[in-house]
Formats: sequence, structure tokens, C-alpha cells
Amino acid sequence: MADLEASNEPDGTTGAGVPGGTEEAAVARATAAAPAEPRGSRAQPKTDKSEATRALILETAMRLFQERGYEKTTMRAIATEAGVSVGNAYYYFAAKEFLIQGFYDRMTYDHAADARKRMAHTRDFAERLQIALESWLDTAAPYHEFAAQFFRTAADPSSSLSPFSNESHPARATAVELFRDVLQGSELAPKLDAELVELLPDVLWLHLMVVVLYWVFDRTEDTERTREFVRRSTPMAARVINLSRYRVFRPIVRDAKGLIQDFILPTIGKTAVK
Repeated sequence: MADLEASNEPDGTTGAGVPGGTEEAAVARATAAAPAEPRGSRAQPKTDKSEATRALILETAMRLFQERGYEKTTMRAIATEAGVSVGNAYYYFAAKEFLIQGFYDRMTYDHAADARKRMAHTRDFAERLQIALESWLDTAAPYHEFAAQFFRTAADPSSSLSPFSNESHPARATAVELFRDVLQGSELAPKLDAELVELLPDVLWLHLMVVVLYWVFDRTEDTERTREFVRRSTPMAARVINLSRYRVFRPIVRDAKGLIQDFILPTIGKTAVK
């Protein structure tokens, strides 16, 4: 019993697994002993040591996903490679898909920081948008080989891995806020309709999702076709948005806003799962 309790403490205790049972039994024991607080990728460790253990498990999982593939990597293998018990791994990540959520969170944060740094010295909207999209491609580049392996699951609208799911809300909110900065930091924002300015960050995030979809299936060297797609589509998107400020296009803009509000935004999860 003492061993079981130790395996579920967020202290990074080492061990090759939980003795005397299967991986499923380890899940049950971890669930029973875990404190009554949010679980999975969004659980908030209380100490620097537990945060370090959580980061170690996530880093190990990302390495194994790259080496072995997402489907062939088990939670037991991740725990063994990280030097923690299986119960401890499940304490931080309730299932393998929560590791992908943790990956989403970390990569989105890194992307936002990199993009803001790159676009700090330009106010041209088209340039800022292209910088933000190219920054995502650079940030995601190390993970391209295994991305397609879990995309099949992420493409399911009912999957927690879907970028539109409630579970993906924290990463999505970080990305949408970045695109808000792309617009608000540009010379174009003051010239646009205020309601359109409010909607555009979500629309620009959807544009990123189109880029991501193309990127997942791109097998050219350094995903050059995706990069060319960004280089050619970004100026076009910027011109369309720029034209929206002219009176002659106002009826079209109102229709577009209506479509976005009625059919697109309602499909995106708006709350984080607690």
C-alpha cells in the first residue's frame, strides 16, 4: 500500500512501473489515489519538483512518439524511459491523448513567443501575418514526422485531440490571442470596422488550421510546398481584409460576419475542461 501511495505522489519518484499488475490496473490505482483536482494535461503541479517531473514525462513522450510513432508508444514505455512509475505518469497525464494536449500547449506557447519576437519591428499587417504563420512552421518542424500519426484521431470532431474541442481551448486561446496581436499591432486595425476586428483573430486562427492541414500531409523537403502556400495565400488574405474597410464592400463584409458568427464560431469549443 505504501508503494502504491508513493507511486502517485507528484514528486518524480523513480521506478520502472507498478509491481503486481497490468497497465490497466495501474490506471485504476492511480485514479483511486489521485487527489480531487483537475486531471490530465491541465493539472497544476504544486512544486517545482513536480513541475520538473511533469516536463520530463512530456519530453520523454515526445521523443518516443518521434522514434516509435504515436500508436506504438505506450504509457508504460514512456514511464520506463522517464524513470518514473506508471502510476506517477498517469497522475500527471490521465491518458496518452493528454500528452498530446500538453504538447499542443507547449508548442503554442513557444510559437506565440517566437512570432511576437519576430514581428516586433513591423506594423505592416500582411508581413505580421506571414511572420506568424512561418513562425508556426518553424516551431512545429521537429514534430512533422509523427504529426500525421495522431491527426487521424484529431480529425474526429468528438476527439479531445481535435483543435476545435473544449479540451484544446487553452492552446487555441493562446493562438487566437497571438492573431489578435498580429492585427492590433498593425497599421490596419484602426481602419477596420470594430466588430470585424473582434472576429478576425478567430478567422485568422482558422486560416492557420488550413495551413496545419496542408502541412500534415506535405512530404516535400522542409515542407517547402506549405511554406510556398503561406507565401502566396497570406498577401491574398491581407488584401481581402484590407478591402473590407471600403464602403462599397460593407454589404459583403456584413454577410461574411453573419456567416462567421452563425456557422463557424459556434463549432469551436469556448471553455476549458476542468
